[in-house]
Amino acid sequence: MSASQTSDVPTLLVKIFGKDRPGITAGLFDTLAAYSVDVVDIEQVVTRGRIVLCALVTHPTDSSEGELRATVHSWADSLKLQAEILSGTGDNRPRGSGRSHVTVLGHPLTAESTAAIAARITSTGGNIDRIFRLAKYPVTAVEFAVSGTETEPLRTALATAAAQIGVDVAVVSAGLHRRAQRLVVMDVDSTLIQDEVIELFAAHAGCEAEVAEVTERAMRGELDFEQSLHARVALLAGLDVSVVDKVRSEVRLTPGARTLIRTLKRLGYQVGVVSGGFTQVTDDLREKLGLDFASANTLEIVDGKLTGKVVGEIVDRAGKARLLRRFAAEAGVPLAQTVAIGDGANDLDMLNAAGLGVAFCAKPVVRQAADTAVNVPFLDAVLYLLGITREEVEAADLA
Repeated sequence: MSASQTSDVPTLLVKIFGKDRPGITAGLFDTLAAYSVDVVDIEQVVTRGRIVLCALVTHPTDSSEGELRATVHSWADSLKLQAEILSGTGDNRPRGSGRSHVTVLGHPLTAESTAAIAARITSTGGNIDRIFRLAKYPVTAVEFAVSGTETEPLRTALATAAAQIGVDVAVVSAGLHRRAQRLVVMDVDSTLIQDEVIELFAAHAGCEAEVAEVTERAMRGELDFEQSLHARVALLAGLDVSVVDKVRSEVRLTPGARTLIRTLKRLGYQVGVVSGGFTQVTDDLREKLGLDFASANTLEIVDGKLTGKVVGEIVDRAGKARLLRRFAAEAGVPLAQTVAIGDGANDLDMLNAAGLGVAFCAKPVVRQAADTAVNVPFLDAVLYLLGITREEVEAADLA
């Protein structure tokens, strides 16, 4: 029976509560089957061993409603469950236009912050249709299915609320595209890895202070990225090429990085990195992590020594966005199906160009400009923004 066919017919809402055990769902529908009712809707939730099972069914065609009620209550009593049966008409009310998935990450997720998010959704005209937990560690992640309001104004409203109450909130439009294969491209320094690669090289050259001073000048706006890159790399002139292997061994992956990449690859996603750092490190990461794409600046090496120069195309702020588009074209993925992850102002063009831009443990200016922010230091938390649960990740690891 279609939704239109059930819009004005009598229906019964059968609600079962109590301690969960195997066979409850089958038992309820076995009991209902004796009255030749049709199933209109089912919802079941189990929380800490307690079940709430709701079945919306058509009214019995004969005059056996009283008998149905008595039988269901008797069956429930035999299992020490509670039953409630409500008469009504038709199906659930139609969901409003404009549908979104709202993912909330908390570390911890408090009742106060949950109340604030729910209230802000309501204030935009949205209705919460369902809530589902995606993960309980290393962060608590829950997903709200929201209808009745458009995605962009909802995202704007919740971004403000998230900043005020200290949780991470991502809002994406609902639809089949969410399950489509995607391309995920991330920054390297302070995103995929915990380090700044230029600083690792500078430590071996004994010029950390000088590199830090150039970086500070760039942050003050006295130098653009390309100028600062050339100035810092010049300080590395004369380093032996053996330093490259030492720096590779010193690189520390961000917690959750391997899990993120491994899970995405199992799902058929393609994954790449773009970096203002150096191919001498990103090429190694590409091989070790099984990345599909990698692009960065290249240190010039002559006669076994770093010359203090870079060669080839410079990967700067605009270059990262350009590479995202190039990778998407090569992967055959529409730009709207791309996800970009980064932490610095140098990533802003890439974050804005992607279908979903994620600011990861980022500077305030980046958090404000990105579609969403993840402020917990676990890179695999990005999986929850894509609707992937912790249980699915762990099950895949055991397979």
